Amino acid sequence: MPILSEGMLILASASPRRHELLTQAGLRFTAEAANLNEDLLPNEAAAPYVQRLAEEKAQAVWNAHRDSDTADDPLVVLGADTCVVVEGNILGKPVDSADARRMLEMLSGRTHAVLTGIAAISAKRTVRDLDITQVTFNVITDVEIARYIASGEPLDKAGAYAIQGYAARWIPRIEGCYFNVVGLPIARTIAALALAESESGPVVEKI
Repeated sequence: MPILSEGMLILASASPRRHELLTQAGLRFTAEAANLNEDLLPNEAAAPYVQRLAEEKAQAVWNAHRDSDTADDPLVVLGADTCVVVEGNILGKPVDSADARRMLEMLSGRTHAVLTGIAAISAKRTVRDLDITQVTFNVITDVEIARYIASGEPLDKAGAYAIQGYAARWIPRIEGCYFNVVGLPIARTIAALALAESESGPVVEKI
């Protein structure tokens, strides 16, 4: 049975990349940002951080629309959050150009991890999952970093780069899901949505 063949899916995100990926996967949905505080908690590690934010985003949007959920028109809300980790440092979206430069200098010539937490919430259950991809960068010169920052592309991206954009020229190798680096691991997301809308299974599930 197609995912959400009889229901409604809301993506709890304003990310155009996630919107494009879900559309590419053939899903019909609406999008609504959760607008939550995304600061790290004290001593919070990367994996719990992205999983927590994904669930908090999905739960906030679910709560706002729970009255629209019916047996004939079930509601599922999808939340996701992505961060970059290099040498133990968690990199979210840069706050300004100087922060973007700091991040790109850290990534230059190194392998880092991209983590995306996902959460699919329905009236039946909450499904959580996490995907990790290893990304290797070539050495980036100061001139290249300055040119990239001037393009504006890094300023709204976790880790200050877009693998599907200009930064692809610096990435000779990845290990894991490419779509995870873009912002949403599609295969895992489809599995999570299918479980969230299924008629059987535990109330809370981690894939």
